[in-house]
Amino acid sequence: MKIYIDGEFYDKENAKVSVFDHGLLYGDGVFEGIRFYNGRVFRLGEHMARLFDSAKAICLDIGMGMPEMSEALLNTIRQNELRDGYVRLVVTRGCGDLGLNPANCPRATVFIIASKITLYPADKYENGLHVVTCATRRIPHGALSPMVKSLNYLNNILAKIEAAQAGAGEGLMLNEQGYVAECTGDNIFTVKNGRIFTPPISSGALAGVTRAVVFEIAAELGIPISEPEMTRYDIYTAEECFLTGTAAEVIPVVRLDNRVIGAGSPGPVTKRLIARFHELTAATGTVIYS
Repeated sequence: MKIYIDGEFYDKENAKVSVFDHGLLYGDGVFEGIRFYNGRVFRLGEHMARLFDSAKAICLDIGMGMPEMSEALLNTIRQNELRDGYVRLVVTRGCGDLGLNPANCPRATVFIIASKITLYPADKYENGLHVVTCATRRIPHGALSPMVKSLNYLNNILAKIEAAQAGAGEGLMLNEQGYVAECTGDNIFTVKNGRIFTPPISSGALAGVTRAVVFEIAAELGIPISEPEMTRYDIYTAEECFLTGTAAEVIPVVRLDNRVIGAGSPGPVTKRLIARFHELTAATGTVIYS
């Protein structure tokens, strides 16, 4: 495996960042998870735009532009001779000292890993996930904007631990007002009366790239979609439910807090969305090997 760090490629065993890197010391940085299928990177432009927006929001100078970063990502995939897989692109504040002051970090650190990822077991895509509501709440906009895809994921990890301890495949996170935000790493959608619903970004959800793809597919299929504030009641009483994320793709949910959702199996709208999503990933994206 070849890993990109600040313009150079290293074997996995020799790919290292400093213990004084503020990404490690303070979670000071941003990242993207990006999928590639059949020799094409899916929605590369959208991922790059979100990365640079996240960096701008936390006053982090990446030190390179989008075209250069995109080429570095493509070269990392090429170095590993992959056609299908997952990229983790991380930008930290860089090396500094033991103080919080980001001004003591002269330049950012960039590293890119191209590999494989399996977020959920294959049978969950066929039969659906069981989800539980977590006591850990989503970080509010007034503390750290959920729009920033930062390295601060302890909030999500604590919720993930809760879900695992409850024997569930995923955890639902609410915001401080008790409205549905998202799951620990995925956006959530419901289907009822021929319409699709998902919480608004203002409720604490990340502006997911796959989330946006579902909006496009829904428009293409003529399925109305809206973004009301949602409570757990809306999920309990839905006909269908599914999650979306770059790593997760589109995965059905059949149970929340031991309440069966709909018929207790992946529904027809969810199946249509999954089929169309797979068509898009198989045939569209930025070509890796020209």
